Amino acid sequence: MSRQSKTELYAALRRDVRAGLSIRAVMRKHGVSHPTVRKALESAWPRPRKKMAPRASLLDPFKPVIDAMLGADLDAPCKQRHTVKRIFDRLVDEHGAQVSYGIVLRYVAERRPQIRVEAGRGPVEAYIPQTHRPGAEAEVDFGDVTVRIGGQQVTCYLCQTRGIPGSRRTGPRRLRRPPGRRKSLDPAPLLLTERHSDYRELLVTSP
Repeated sequence: MSRQSKTELYAALRRDVRAGLSIRAVMRKHGVSHPTVRKALESAWPRPRKKMAPRASLLDPFKPVIDAMLGADLDAPCKQRHTVKRIFDRLVDEHGAQVSYGIVLRYVAERRPQIRVEAGRGPVEAYIPQTHRPGAEAEVDFGDVTVRIGGQQVTCYLCQTRGIPGSRRTGPRRLRRPPGRRKSLDPAPLLLTERHSDYRELLVTSP
C-alpha cells in the first residue's frame, strides 16, 4: 500500500467515524483491523515507516581504508587520484579483501561527494522552492523539426511555448519554412499532431 493511498484510507476512516458508524462497522466496510482505525483517529497522517538497520557487508572492515584514500585524493593532482579500479586493486593486494568490484564501485560513488562536503570542498545539497502563478509565466523553446510536406522531407523552424505550471500551450507554435525551400512546398496550411505532451498542435504556414 502506497503512502498516498494510506493517507486517503485514514481520511475515509475518520470520515466514517464522524458520520456515526461504529468502529466495528468501519472495520468491516474497509477491511482493516482495529489498531488501524485507532491510529487513523489519533492522527490524520500515517506514521512513517521505521528505517531498516543497514545490513552488514563484507566491505565494512575496509570502509575506513577507502575513506582515507578518498580523503588523500582531495589534495592530490588530478592525474594521481584513485580510480575505483585502483582502490579495488589496493584492497585486494594490500589488505586481502575478498569483495566484488561492484560493491566498491557503489560505495565510492556514494562516499566521494560526501567526503568533499565533509572537508568543505564541495557544495552542500540544497533545494530552492519555486512558486509560479498560473498564467503569469511561460517557458519558450525553439529548434528545428523535420516534417514531410508534399512528399518532400523538409526541416522547419519550431517555436513552442507552454504555461507555468502545467503543459497547456499559451500561444500558437508556427513551423516556418527555411529560406530557399519555399517554391518546393505546398502553400496550403497543414495541421500536425505530435506525440510529445508539450507539442499539441503545430501549424505549418506560408511565410
